[in-house]
Amino acid sequence: MTREPFRKSSYSANAQACVEVADAAALHAVRDSKALEQSPLMFGRSEWRAFIDATRAHDL
Repeated sequence: MTREPFRKSSYSANAQACVEVADAAALHAVRDSKALEQSPLMFGRSEWRAFIDATRAHDL
């Protein structure tokens, strides 16, 4: 797991129910702020880039 600090999504409308992301050199971790005891989802660079590109293009 990454040791980098998690940050909240800029699109989170509710500060208590949001997605948090942490970036490391080769991995990106995503977690639910309401379930901190659960392990975050981990994505490699290419997977993360594909997700960001699809999100920006509204292809989800």
